[in-house]
Formats: sequence, structure tokens, C-alpha cells
Amino acid sequence: MATSFLQVENLTKSYGDRMLFRDVTFGVYEGDKIGIIAKNGTGKSTLLSIIAGKESADSGNITFHNGLRVGYLEQTPAFIPGTTVMDACLDGDSDMCRAISKYESALASGDESAINEAVHLMDSTSAWEYEDRVKQMLSQLGIHDVTARMETLSGGQAKRVAMARVILGNPELIILDEPTNHLDIDTIEWLENYLTRSRATLLMVTHDRYFLDRVTNHIIELDREQMYAYDGNYEYYLRRRQERIEAMSAELSKVKNTLRKEQEWMRRQPQARAGKAKYRIDAFYDLKKRSQVNMREDNVDLNVKSSYIGSKIFEAAGICKRYGDKVILNDFNYTFARYERLGIIGHNGVGKSTFIKMLQGIVAPDSGEWNVGETVRFGYYSQEGIAFNENKRVIDAITEIADDIVVNEGVRYSPMQFLTHFLFSPADQQKYIHTLSGGEKARLHLASVLMRSPNFLILDEPTNDLDIVTLGLLEEYLGQFKGCLIVISHDRFFLDSIVDHIFVLEGDGEVRDFPGNYSDYRHWLDERGQAPSEPKENRTKEDTRQKRERDANKMTFKERREFEQLTADIDALNEEKSKLDALFNSGGEIDDIMAKSARYEEIKSVLDEKEMRWLELSEKS
Repeated sequence: MATSFLQVENLTKSYGDRMLFRDVTFGVYEGDKIGIIAKNGTGKSTLLSIIAGKESADSGNITFHNGLRVGYLEQTPAFIPGTTVMDACLDGDSDMCRAISKYESALASGDESAINEAVHLMDSTSAWEYEDRVKQMLSQLGIHDVTARMETLSGGQAKRVAMARVILGNPELIILDEPTNHLDIDTIEWLENYLTRSRATLLMVTHDRYFLDRVTNHIIELDREQMYAYDGNYEYYLRRRQERIEAMSAELSKVKNTLRKEQEWMRRQPQARAGKAKYRIDAFYDLKKRSQVNMREDNVDLNVKSSYIGSKIFEAAGICKRYGDKVILNDFNYTFARYERLGIIGHNGVGKSTFIKMLQGIVAPDSGEWNVGETVRFGYYSQEGIAFNENKRVIDAITEIADDIVVNEGVRYSPMQFLTHFLFSPADQQKYIHTLSGGEKARLHLASVLMRSPNFLILDEPTNDLDIVTLGLLEEYLGQFKGCLIVISHDRFFLDSIVDHIFVLEGDGEVRDFPGNYSDYRHWLDERGQAPSEPKENRTKEDTRQKRERDANKMTFKERREFEQLTADIDALNEEKSKLDALFNSGGEIDDIMAKSARYEEIKSVLDEKEMRWLELSEKS
């Protein structure tokens, strides 16, 4: 039987009169990989935060297995200002962590005396292997400068450092809150593969449907303040959820039919007559309560049509843009067709957002021009989020844009009526924007874009804070949208659902136009045995020179295999030595003490030889 890692019992949480979840109970067992699904505002992130000990519940109990190592990735990780990447990954008070931190600081200072002292400290704490592991993990996640200050990193880079910190802690249970937000597709796929292969138990919240489908083996759904568990991945969950809803609807129909008959009986019987069966009266009130279950799905209504768009959309002629040595576009030319649906992908920092800002005139190109058609009306959902004053109420923010909203060829809405289509009740509309959850802000942002009836939608990372249900409805809306579309997204399912072709920004100003969706592009790469390349803007002349220098002192394949074997041998010998130490220090009688003593001396001798060779090889990159 699998070991119980975590038990959550009768957990309840509310904010004022707003109930997030009530009496949530579930267990997490060794080997589980659980995804939590719920609509925005139902407390998914709050649930994880309570389990991780960052927030308190109104009631209920959380019990971890004794000694369990737990890693927690917050949705927006926080770091102490001035912390370097290496310090952020170590994030510990052990002798090893202090030694590595001191060594990296000494290297950065160039002080030979400090370096020598730090080297001795690294030797005495056996910290070399761990430092190598930290740098290797960061490199796999695309972080190469371990001395960079955390406040200088982008949101995606900071998320990757936080992910490395969690993984390096070697947790038995990993808790992840929206791990794919702000990551590029290649990093998401690396993380997906890592978690699929990892033996670690997993509890996470994510809206990435491919990620859920490929990583999870259990789904927990929070719906109408209740919890439902499904033993399977996301695809299995979708089938079983539909069956559950259909069964509940059928049951509700039966309950209402029975209730009508019982109501007639209740009216016919004198209220005070003792002969009326008490059990039947109790059953009537139970039926009445069960009949009040609300099976209505509160979904965002995206029934907003585009305005007319002419045949001329835009032409890009000789567009060039760079920031210092970083080239975004180099002599880019393109004619955008009517009703075209374009996805844009590329590594973080390659210039995807700059591309669409230049198209709209928000950022000026260095040379060249964008010729935009006269009928084009942009609707821009920006990655930066809402530009509203967060101290305003929701209704006031929308009213400032328009007092009268005209959509669908003349249908008029007041701001209050329009907001109800995006699940903002009259009470929610009186909330201050700064009190909204990330998902609620995303819905408000989407409402502010669509209320203008654009005919050219530009969506920059729209999937970051929208829940799965809203994403599905947005995909359905975009499928019927009679206009043009450009979308930047790391959500592979979203791209596959809505785009006709893809611009791959490869760096150094190069743009590959691929005819097909993301899965088509990935299949094309796989057929050629290629992986998405590193951004070319990162491979400057200085990088090339440094690479040549590194290659001159790089392990050969044979040496790498030897290094890996040495690492395994040293670990095994140290473990055997520790067991003998414990045996000798136990004070009890020892069988074959002469043989064990001889073995102990042999281990020490072999360790010395292997560690010397390991250090020689570790000096090579």
C-alpha cells in the first residue's frame, strides 16, 4: 500500500461573506501526480498556500507524513533584493550553502586570498558536487549567469530560478502553483518531461491542458464549494466530469418530480394531525433541500462580434529594430491577409511583445514602416495586464471607457449589463480592482478589450490567469471570430486550437513562417531530429570566443562517463564508510571486527584516490 504523504480533512476557507471552499477532504499518496482544477476565484491558489503553511484556514486539519521533504513553488515567487541567482538557489543555512555562497562571492571579487580561503572551505564541506549540480540545473532552465541579481531578471527568468530552487531541494512532495506561467514553450516541455520522469509526488494548479494531460494521474475539481476526485489524467477527467454532470442533472430531475408529488401530499394533509407520518415530512424537507442544487454553469458570455474589416490589413516593409547588440527584426517584410490567424512563439526575451507593439505604433521601428488598413480596429490584450487605476471600482473603470456599449450590429448594453456577461455580479462590480484575484483581473481586461468590438485581436499571453473553462470559451469565441488574429502564447493547446500558421522568432532578427499549428511545428522538428534552438541573439562574438575557451578545457565523452562513474562510486563508498562509523561508535560487540577494520582502511584509501581524480575532472567544464 502506498505511503500517505498528506491528509487534508474538512478544510474550509472564506473571505468575509465569500466562501471559497467548504469541508474539502482528500489524501495525497506516494507516487500521486495531482492536478487541481477550478474556476477563477474559487480558491485554488489559496488552497495550495494553506497546505504549504503560508496562509491559515478557517477550520480543518492538514497532516504531513513525518519528516516529509516538501517543495513549494508560488505563483509569483518573491526574493530578497540584492540576492544573486546562486544565493536564491541555495537558500539555506547549511555549511555547504554558506561555503558555495562565499566561493561565488570570492570569484566575483577576484581577490586571490579570498578565493583560496573559499576553496579550502569548499573542500572541507564537500560542496563542489552540489555547486556543479546547481549550475547544471540552472543551465538546463536557461539561466547561465549565477552572479546576476534577482531584481534584474524578467518574470520568466525569476520563475525558472524559483523552479530550480524547488527541484534542488530534492523534495518528496512538490507543490506547484501555475508552474507554466511566464515560461517559454521549450522550458515548459523540459519541466513536463522532468516531472513525468521524476519519482517525486506532485500536487499542482495549472491551466495548461497538455501539461495536465501528460503529467497528472489524478485530478481534483473544486466546484460549487465541493470537491470531486478523478483517477486519471485531464482527458479522462473531461469524460468523467461530463458523465457526473449528466447523472446529477438526471437525479435532480427525478428529485423535482418526486418533490411535486410530495408537495401535493403535504397540502392535502392537515398540518397538526398527529397521524401524518413524521418520516415522510422529514423526507419532504430533505427532497426540497436536494432540489435547490444549482446545476447552471456560470460561464463567461463572449457573444461579441467584430466590426467590418476591409481587404487591406497591414504590410510590413523593411522593418528593422534592435536594442544595442540585440536584434529584434532585420529587414522584415510581410503582407497580412484578411481573416489570417497567426501564432508567435520564441524564447523569452527574443522580442515577441516588441513585434506586436511595433505593429500597433506603441513602439517605433528603427527603420521601415507598417502600412495598416483604414478599417482595422485593434483590440489589444497585453501581457502587462490592466492599465486601470486599481483604486477604482470595477464598474467605474468600465464606465470611464464607455457609458453605452454597442456590440453585435447595434445591440446596446449599459456597463453594468455588459460586465454581467463576464461573471461580474452587481456586488462584484462594486469591488475595488486591487481586491480582485488574478483571474478576475484577466476577465476584466478581456471585457475592456472586447467591448470595443475590435476586428483585429492581438492577444499577448492571454492564458496566464484565465481558468480552463474561460479558456475553452475564449477558444470557441475565436473560432467564430470574423476578423484577424495574432496571439503570443506558451499554451500549446490554445495555439493548436486557433492558429493557421506560426511565426517562430529565432533571434538575431530572423523570423521563420511555419504553415501549421504548434503541434505540426513540433512534429516537423522531431522528424528532423532538431530541438528548438537557443536564441541567436545570445550567441554574440564574445559568446563564441568564450565557447572556444571553454571547449579547450572541456571533458571528452570518455572523461564525462568516468566523472559520472566516479560520482556514483564516491557516494556508495561514503555511504559504506558512514555505516561502519556508526557500527564502530555503537559500543556493542562487532562480528569480524578485524575484517571490518581492514575494509574501513581500504575504503579511506580508495576514496582518497577517487576524490583526487574527481577534483581533476571537475576543473573541466
